[in-house]
Amino acid sequence: MSLPCVTKTFMLLGHCVPCLKHGASKFKVKRLELDNNLLMYFPKHEFVYAHDPEKLCKTGDIAIIELLPEKLTRLITHKVKEVVYKFGDVTDPLTGKKVIVGRYRENIDAVNKVYGEREKAFRYEKAPPRGWQEDKKDFTHVETHIKYHESGKDDPYAV
Repeated sequence: MSLPCVTKTFMLLGHCVPCLKHGASKFKVKRLELDNNLLMYFPKHEFVYAHDPEKLCKTGDIAIIELLPEKLTRLITHKVKEVVYKFGDVTDPLTGKKVIVGRYRENIDAVNKVYGEREKAFRYEKAPPRGWQEDKKDFTHVETHIKYHESGKDDPYAV
C-alpha cells in the first residue's frame, strides 16, 4: 500500500524554509515511503508551497498547512492554518516543558549541575527571546528579490 501524494493530503505538518514567492511560504514536509523489497519505511522530503498573505510563518517555524479547495497557482496548493512552534522552539504538548532534540531542558540542566557546567555553555534562561535579532542579523521579514546583474550598489535584500 502506498501513501497518498503530499499534494493530495488534507493537512500536513511542515517546516518553513526560505522562499522568494510573494504571499506564499515554502514548507519541507517529511513523509515515509514504503520500500517493497525490504518492507521498511524510509523518510522522503517533499516541498510544498502554501498561501500565506499575512506572513505568519518565518524561516524555521513549524506549522500546520491544509489543502486549498482549488489551486491558487500551479505551485500553491495549500494554505497556512496555524503556526505550531515559532522558530523551531519545541514545547512538549503534554507537560508544557521546552525540549532540546529529545530531552527536556530541565533534565539537561540537572545533568550539567551534577557533572559540572562549562563556562561557555549556552544558557537558555539568560538568552533573549527568539526573534530578537530582527532587523539586526535576521532579515527574513523583509521582501527579497533576485539580483540579475551587478549594478555597483550594495543591495542587502537581493538574493
